[in-house]
Amino acid sequence: MRARRPQVGVVFTAQHRAGRLAFAREHQDWQIRHWRPVLFTDESRFTLSTCDRVWRRRGERSAACNILRHDRFGSGSVMVWGGISLEGRTALHVLARGSPTAVRYRDEIIRPLVRPYGGAVGPGFLLMQDSARPHVAGVCQQFLQDEGIDAMDRPARSPDLNPIEHIWDIMSRSIHQRHVAPQTVQELADALVQETIRHLIRSMPRRCREVIQDILLSLILTCFKDIKVGSACSVFFPLQF
Repeated sequence: MRARRPQVGVVFTAQHRAGRLAFAREHQDWQIRHWRPVLFTDESRFTLSTCDRVWRRRGERSAACNILRHDRFGSGSVMVWGGISLEGRTALHVLARGSPTAVRYRDEIIRPLVRPYGGAVGPGFLLMQDSARPHVAGVCQQFLQDEGIDAMDRPARSPDLNPIEHIWDIMSRSIHQRHVAPQTVQELADALVQETIRHLIRSMPRRCREVIQDILLSLILTCFKDIKVGSACSVFFPLQF
């Protein structure tokens, strides 16, 4: 037996589980054609200059291959927004001044990026976003309504129900594996093949089924635990299966 780093999990409240279960049950029978018009969106922060060590032999300190070249962002980080779908992706938008306000989200993202993308997709277009305050603010909701854009909210604490979270992970690992830091995050995004994105989105039915199974198993185990200690089962079933 060896000491290993534990897997980091997400702590769910009863409200979180109820939201995840409701979303999974609603979409578990969706076919690929149902997911085709969905634009999965999210923000993420990247530190481009993460390579601070090299493997070298004694006396090779100044060799060209052992000199790290810093990108124009220095050692800082950059916040970006992006969207993916079965048939394409948006350009990455760099949020130069950090997390956006509701007005910035409308003017920098929804108006110039989401609206034309939705127009290209056509009828049935759906915007998936999380329930961050700027996203659900009145000015953004009103703009979406005025433009005829339907939005589907991703349940809280559910990165497994948004395939773009895996894209961020792929890009982050790519940064760590590079000897020369990328000049821009878009450089990494451009290297992603669309088939990788398609594969992740096609897994949504399976993801929904797994959420339902995991929550059901958790409730059953909790109930049996209560029974074992001699108390009545206190599990609250928020929704019927």
